[in-house]
Amino acid sequence: MDFLNFIEFKITDVIDIVLVAALLYYVYKLVKGTVAINIFIGIVIVWALWKLTELLQMKMISSVVGGFMNIGLIALIIVFQQEIRKFLLMIGSTNFAAKRNFTRHFKFLRQEALPTDTNVEAVVGACDKMGATKTGAILVMERTNSLDFFKSSGDSMNIEITQPILESIFFKNSPLHDGAAIIQDNYITATRVILPVSNDRNIPLRFGLRHRAAVGITEKTDAVCLVVSEETGSISYIKNGEFIPYKGLDDLTAKIKKDLE
Repeated sequence: MDFLNFIEFKITDVIDIVLVAALLYYVYKLVKGTVAINIFIGIVIVWALWKLTELLQMKMISSVVGGFMNIGLIALIIVFQQEIRKFLLMIGSTNFAAKRNFTRHFKFLRQEALPTDTNVEAVVGACDKMGATKTGAILVMERTNSLDFFKSSGDSMNIEITQPILESIFFKNSPLHDGAAIIQDNYITATRVILPVSNDRNIPLRFGLRHRAAVGITEKTDAVCLVVSEETGSISYIKNGEFIPYKGLDDLTAKIKKDLE
């Protein structure tokens, strides 16, 4: 039977399946935890239905679903424009080779004296202290996507992370407190950075420009942000353009460590 010919695998078929599976996996990771995940799952179901109807030679339903998939391409680009941007940034990231997960297996490629794991405890501790004094702050932690474009809007730094250093940067009388600080590995690499502000109307009105800037940078890249509110002293953790809930500082620290792995 002709429709059973797909059982005869060639090496190119295996490579094709592996590549498609890898692509779907990375797309899933990109949209996981966002509202786009439901749309992504819906698209996968419709695509699987389309291929099944083609396999069973159900020409009418196959043509209808196929037409929907073709016409809906433009709509999908509009719906997933933020995710597509982040995916392309991930593929073309200039600092992929320096990513911890990649270089940890090749220790001879880096100097052992330079710490590469972010001191999350110091970061969270500084945010807690600044929250107690209602000192506003925004910390952007770089992951896979390079933030060099945004760093250029601020002052270049190369300071190893410590809790006192972070607190002094955002001290109200400090010349560096205005804007965001960018963290790469265990170093503060830029301060007074200007971030893109999100236009998302779903952000509650109680959040100001710091929170909108944190949402904006996490929409456009895979970075994660910590924001200390100047009004309430509360600490917000933002990833993928969304506020991530947490239970206490220990839980927050664990979430950040997991996201930076």
